[in-house]
Amino acid sequence: MKSAQQKKYQMSFGVGGLLLNESVSVARIHIEGEPWERTMLRALDQGATSLPKTASNRRTLREISNRLQTLSAQEREFLLDEADRTDQQALLWLSSCRAYRFVREFALEVIRERYLSYQIDLPLESFDILFEAKAEWDDNLADLSTSTRKKLRQVLFRMMREAEILSGENRIQTAILSQRLIAIIKDRNPAELALFPGVKIDGV
Repeated sequence: MKSAQQKKYQMSFGVGGLLLNESVSVARIHIEGEPWERTMLRALDQGATSLPKTASNRRTLREISNRLQTLSAQEREFLLDEADRTDQQALLWLSSCRAYRFVREFALEVIRERYLSYQIDLPLESFDILFEAKAEWDDNLADLSTSTRKKLRQVLFRMMREAEILSGENRIQTAILSQRLIAIIKDRNPAELALFPGVKIDGV
């Protein structure tokens, strides 16, 4: 599987937000090793989300599957069996950063940089500035309508608040991860700790 840095900009995250409860439900349904499309169909049959329309359900479940499949079997097991709600939020934020290149770059290039420079207020315009910078050399981004951009900005900020990366007043918060989750992330890719404001990275 390609890393978030290598992927094209997939801007389909404009659905719901972090989708924590729904993601946990789908993760419980998933059978290790089966195609995620099959998991999605069973989740649809079992009503894993509360959305009334089948089309909306399908789209939401597809995005949940896109995120969950970026997690290792160990990470999904931790999500279901050990993680408290804070660690669950962190894991789903991590999966969103892995699934969506733009979300990852926003976390590293905007959230992290502002946090390290003690600029903890996060204006909505920070999304627009990064988006326009990336759109200069990416036609897929440049072709998105203004209304779609605004929707994506709204959902990303909601996602960050639900992950407790941001406060309700859009101030960047220090992430609180358990030592067990930090160890799991370090074991796979220590650099990903940079996606969480204030979490120490060895050697940095």
